[in-house]
Amino acid sequence: MSSKKKANNKKNKQSNFAKLSIFQPNKYKFKKSCPLSVKGAPEIDYKNIKLLKKYVSENGKILPSRITNVSQKKQRELSLSIKRARNLALI
Repeated sequence: MSSKKKANNKKNKQSNFAKLSIFQPNKYKFKKSCPLSVKGAPEIDYKNIKLLKKYVSENGKILPSRITNVSQKKQRELSLSIKRARNLALI
C-alpha cells in the first residue's frame, strides 16, 4: 500500500508543475500601449507645452517611462523636447 501512495504523490507533484508552467500564455495584459505611438497621437515638439507638461512632475523633473508607459524611442524624443523647452524658458 505504501508504494501506491508514493506513486500517487509523484503523479500529484507532476500535475502541480504542469499547472504552474511559465510557458503558458498569460490571461492578463500587463503592459499598456504607448500613448504617443497610437494612431492620431499628438506629435512631440518643444513648442507643444500642454503635451510636455503632462510628462513633467511638479518639481520639474521628467517622469520615467515606467510610470507614463511611453515607449523608449518616444521617451528619448520627449526628454529632448522638454530640455529644449526649458532652455528657451517655455516651461
